[in-house]
Amino acid sequence: MYKYFKRFCDIIVSICILILMAIPMAIIAFLIWKEDKGSPLFIQDRMGKDLKPFKMYKFRSMRNDRKELDGKMTHEEMVTSVGKFIRKTSLDELPQFYNVLKGEMSFIGPRPWVLPYYEWMTPIQKRRASVRPGIIGLAQVRGRNGISVHRKIEYDLEYVNHFGLKYDLKILFASIKVVLKKEEAEITETGITTELHELQENPKGKKKKLKA
Repeated sequence: MYKYFKRFCDIIVSICILILMAIPMAIIAFLIWKEDKGSPLFIQDRMGKDLKPFKMYKFRSMRNDRKELDGKMTHEEMVTSVGKFIRKTSLDELPQFYNVLKGEMSFIGPRPWVLPYYEWMTPIQKRRASVRPGIIGLAQVRGRNGISVHRKIEYDLEYVNHFGLKYDLKILFASIKVVLKKEEAEITETGITTELHELQENPKGKKKKLKA
């Protein structure tokens, strides 16, 4: 029953956000385009509910020609001035409310990960995709990029196992504190590569025994 109420709330919240933030979003899009010509949006395939891929939208925070500059500039150097600001304030996430409105995401839920992650997950770990991915999740408010990929999966499974209003409210209030601290919300491309190696080398996340 709660999942229907949650979906109703997602629709109302996403409509309100998209209407109220329409002008600020237009300004952000213009500033991104003015600083670094090209689409203001970053669109990437992410894994959705029931392992169904979808196109996730974000405001672009990196240079449009970053592929050509790969190896010549660091990740931080390829982040634009506007990009640094919208990352710090989490404004780069605003276009995802369109994903929420479409039913591909929820306001609260496990973060949608890139598809290669799931090639190395166990069947139990893949249960994190049994609910809609969210803009904010339990793993983000309990550590964000400062915890291992296996720890993030554990938190996501904890959310799935306790799916309900209580956990959603807990995550909502905790996320407000995180945003106020202005922590960067999204993992970098380097971080994604590191996490993929983690999954490849140790899929089940077992602690390795130290040699005597």
